[in-house]
Amino acid sequence: MPQALVTGAAGFIGSHLVDRLLGQDWQVTGLDNFDPFYDISLKEANIRAHRPHPKYRLVRADLRDLAALEKLPGDYQVIVHLAAKAGVRPSLEDPLTYQAVNVVGTQHLLELAKRWGVGQFIFASSSSVYGVNPNVPWREDDYVLRPISPYASSKVAGELLGHVYSYLYGIRFVALRFFTVYGPRQRPDLAIHKFARLMLQGRPIPVYGDGSTRRDYTFIADTVEGILAAMAYRATPYEVINLGNQQTVSLSELIAGLEQALGVKAALTHLPDQPGDVPQTWAEIAKARHLLGYRPQTSLAQGLKHFAAWLRPTG
Repeated sequence: MPQALVTGAAGFIGSHLVDRLLGQDWQVTGLDNFDPFYDISLKEANIRAHRPHPKYRLVRADLRDLAALEKLPGDYQVIVHLAAKAGVRPSLEDPLTYQAVNVVGTQHLLELAKRWGVGQFIFASSSSVYGVNPNVPWREDDYVLRPISPYASSKVAGELLGHVYSYLYGIRFVALRFFTVYGPRQRPDLAIHKFARLMLQGRPIPVYGDGSTRRDYTFIADTVEGILAAMAYRATPYEVINLGNQQTVSLSELIAGLEQALGVKAALTHLPDQPGDVPQTWAEIAKARHLLGYRPQTSLAQGLKHFAAWLRPTG
């Protein structure tokens, strides 16, 4: 029976991945520290269905606590490392913690992967590593990375650590650069979730800048398919791969899409641009298509409809 360690297992992406792995008969150890960055009860709700499953084990531990991590069983075929101190803007306020969790924590897991003989390590990177690189759509073989936040730089560091451990110790390392993942269970601080709740409450939503910033929004089910494909990937020892939707949507277009999905008109409060925010994200996904057979299926309108259906009972 295959066994996986999934870090950040109670979070948005992690809990969806665990859903799929348990459905595919994996034995899953879910690691999470239940960081109070947002309401812990939301994370508890994410894993409520996992807890009684006979092939699921939850471990509460912090990535910075190597002694606690060393107590994990270690008999895994793959580590999927999704846990991180999240958020671009908050990283500007507390860069040292982001370094400790996202860089040192990743190295702790790589050290344990080396010790345990784990052959496959999947790392959640981010589109933020491209920063203000003007060459769009962003390609993995364009090494002009211009991160502009501590969060983004911590993800670059994680990718490079992975190369070291792949080269020296034979661990297959696949870094997946996620592009604005959204859908049911999305973190409440992220734009789609935050905007939707405010709209349903009849409150104005904050719009930073003139609404022209653009993002490559990727529905959670498509992202999970990409992770599963990366878990099965065997061709090369080290890869960095974009997981996006290969199209960009302006903030104004996103708000219009939310209005349609929710049936609510948005009131706007315009604010200055935020430090650390990039003007656009845009993924070239030819590499993901070639190596992983990755083909996102969900349009923004479909994804927002699914999100609205999930949110309304609790909104």
